[in-house]
Amino acid sequence: MFGKRSDATLVRDLNAMRRFLPYISPRRNDSLFYMSQDIRVDVAFEFIKEKNKERPRNRPITLFHLYLRSVSTAIFLRPGVNRFVKAGRLWQRDGVWVTFSAKRKLVDGAPMITIKRRFSPVIESLDEMTDATYELLRAGRAGKQTTSDKEVRLLLRLPGPLIRISLAVVRLADHFGLLPRKMIDADPLYTSVFLANLGSIDYPAGFHHLWEYGTASMFGVMGKIERGADGGRKFTAGWTYDERIEDGLYSQYTLGMIRDGIENPEKIAERMELPKDR
Repeated sequence: MFGKRSDATLVRDLNAMRRFLPYISPRRNDSLFYMSQDIRVDVAFEFIKEKNKERPRNRPITLFHLYLRSVSTAIFLRPGVNRFVKAGRLWQRDGVWVTFSAKRKLVDGAPMITIKRRFSPVIESLDEMTDATYELLRAGRAGKQTTSDKEVRLLLRLPGPLIRISLAVVRLADHFGLLPRKMIDADPLYTSVFLANLGSIDYPAGFHHLWEYGTASMFGVMGKIERGADGGRKFTAGWTYDERIEDGLYSQYTLGMIRDGIENPEKIAERMELPKDR
């Protein structure tokens, strides 16, 4: 409270303009910036083919796993994008958290499941990350409820006005940094980045809004595989981010790191050494 949160620390070394931005644009969706990037995948597919020769057939590494790995690694190495604005101040999030959605079954009308997980390229390799992701997907597709699912079901038993009052209380507690860490860790919208793979249903990438609820400052959408002008395969990633957390140049370099990790996957396959300045 008043400079403390259970999930983040206050960023103090800011210039005057960045400190003032939350007062100019107090809402997250008043501060959206959109960027897109084309990412080549021919090398990635060859890498995946070789890696999967050593993996169980029911747990292959996919392009989306490389996307998860590259995004989480880039955020880990570029902590300026792992921030959020609350109560008019900028906060540095504790850990890299990634939320993504998936169909319970790949059929029209099947319900969506939402997975949130803490990622660290220092303590896990690409293979270990992939196995852990499959475990979470297996539990979700088997119908196992998360803490967040149970909370939502409980709220939906209340009349509409009481739901609004309950959410208002949560927002007020969040504003003053009073939400317990256990509640924050379970909520998929308190995350470094939310990712969606529209390529899995053969859709192009788009740009998604950011929710005012929670702390997600970035949303990434992965589009379908297409042929580029040179005949090579690529996909487009669409990014929406809160410009109050960092400037455009810093964010562009971060997206470049994400693209480089997918286009050169051997760089992100193994556990990485902790940078000397971390």
